[in-house]
Amino acid sequence: MLDTSSRVERLPNAPGVGYKPQHFDHIQAARGDVAWIEVHAENYMGDGGRPLAQLRALSEKFAISIHGVGLSIGGETPLDTNHLARLKKLCDWINPASFSEHLAWSTHGSEFLNDLLPLPYTQATLSRVAGHINQVQDTLGRQMLLENPSSYLAFTESTLSETEFLTELTRRTGCGLLLDVNNVFISATNLNLSAEAYIDAYPTDKVGEIHVGGHDEDHDDHGAPLLIDSHGAAVVDPVWALLEYTLAQTGPAPVLVEWDNDVPDWPTLRDEAARAAAALAQTTVR
Repeated sequence: MLDTSSRVERLPNAPGVGYKPQHFDHIQAARGDVAWIEVHAENYMGDGGRPLAQLRALSEKFAISIHGVGLSIGGETPLDTNHLARLKKLCDWINPASFSEHLAWSTHGSEFLNDLLPLPYTQATLSRVAGHINQVQDTLGRQMLLENPSSYLAFTESTLSETEFLTELTRRTGCGLLLDVNNVFISATNLNLSAEAYIDAYPTDKVGEIHVGGHDEDHDDHGAPLLIDSHGAAVVDPVWALLEYTLAQTGPAPVLVEWDNDVPDWPTLRDEAARAAAALAQTTVR
């Protein structure tokens, strides 16, 4: 396990946004709208070109969070060492304030599945995921934050709750956590659980970053609500309320607005960041 006690980087306890190239000029000209930005690692693993030039320019003004989507931390096969090496090169170059990945799997053999798939919460899964996290942290030489998934089903073989699973991972690996409040709301709705009870059980002292985002609404075959994590709409009022509930537990924290599909114009995204700032302004230090 990597000793992360003296290597924990921190984003500012302020709103950030997921960066999209069409917003580059607006973000560069922004004054106080956002304090940090997040980029998806896999979009910046090339050797040059406009994406890396823009990222370098942004890093001179903003704290950077690198968010991975392709490591398949929960996969049954070994991690892709070539992918991990490219990720290390990116992190060494930009020196982000934070690096995060998902509690999910997306590979089967040599096939890569374009989705983040759920895991059963068992002791065997716990050992495998902990080993992968340790490998990532040892390779990168920095702490990783692990994001809770959005769930559409529960595994009957699970012997641990999700919060118990995440708590034990932090104990075994020294990793931090990325608490996606929208994912909590989605999972609680789909599985008929209490989102507030989830937050109450969550190891909030390990949180290094919080996410909010939009989702789509549907119904299952029985007519029950089914929420889909789409990142393609504004954050709904119940998720903003859950963010405020969460911040009352965590204290001030970095809060990211995610909007990855049907990306709006900059003023719309800026307004979402302003709402995150308003939630943070009501938060007191624990």
